Amino acid sequence: MHETVLLEGAVEAMNIAAGVRCIDGTYGRGGHSAMILDRLGEEGRLMAIDKDPSAIANAQDRFGADERFEIVQGSFADMAEFAAQRGWEGQVDAVLLDLGVSSPQLDVAERGFSFTRSGALDMRMNPDQGQSAAEWLAGAEEKEIADVLYIYGEERHSRRIARAIIRAREEAPINNTLQLAEIVADALPRHERGKHPATRSFQGIRIFINRELEDLEKGLAAALDLLAPGGRLVVISFHSLEDRIVKRFIKRESQGEVLPRRLPIPGEVAAGRLRAVGKPVRPGEAEVSANPRARSAIMRVAERLS
Repeated sequence: MHETVLLEGAVEAMNIAAGVRCIDGTYGRGGHSAMILDRLGEEGRLMAIDKDPSAIANAQDRFGADERFEIVQGSFADMAEFAAQRGWEGQVDAVLLDLGVSSPQLDVAERGFSFTRSGALDMRMNPDQGQSAAEWLAGAEEKEIADVLYIYGEERHSRRIARAIIRAREEAPINNTLQLAEIVADALPRHERGKHPATRSFQGIRIFINRELEDLEKGLAAALDLLAPGGRLVVISFHSLEDRIVKRFIKRESQGEVLPRRLPIPGEVAAGRLRAVGKPVRPGEAEVSANPRARSAIMRVAERLS
């Protein structure tokens, strides 16, 4: 069962009024979208985006009859293009990005996201596009594998694991999630208490396969350009790599143009386009207790200036 993280807090932070235009960049299973629609009023509009065909089907089934709602299959990195097709440039009142993998993706073993369930080693959010994790591991060089595990998974034993993967694939193709999880676990000199040994490796491969950080950088820039003055950007992250990008983006866009010290200024310096709203928000104890997957979530909110 999918439980939407920071549901009420995120929608509240979007500051939705009746009749506004909103973008839910990561539909998932529609938890946030449903609450957004409750607040939009009859004249409001919501465009939801998701890569996953199963999320698209869910959206059409749940909200297909609602004229205020539209679902688009694709990446939120391309939201500027989607919005331009609808004449929404600079007229969006709120953008929500709930990052990472959804519970249904983790719970369906065949999707290949889970290291505790046996399934095909896929990991693509859209299984109809791009290269699967198994296909990539079959042809990647040892250094590339190590770099992905280290950069995207923050796995300090990345080289050791990469060597083990190379040795294992010489014996047999690595096509199964539990097969990869066992290779990783056997390669580690020690296991971190309370954390599955394959956690970081699966995270790194998934982020790389789906271009998640690249999409986030592009999506944040697109959202800022689309927002109307006073519009809100709300982002929920689930690990430090994502949150670092969001934090730096908001800080950079809040500062405006930064010039070297003692440099003569011939004219006005460009002001910041964003302001941070409040402090970062984390789920409370009750939510984490009810939904352990929420424990690493952090939400940041910013508002578009004139």
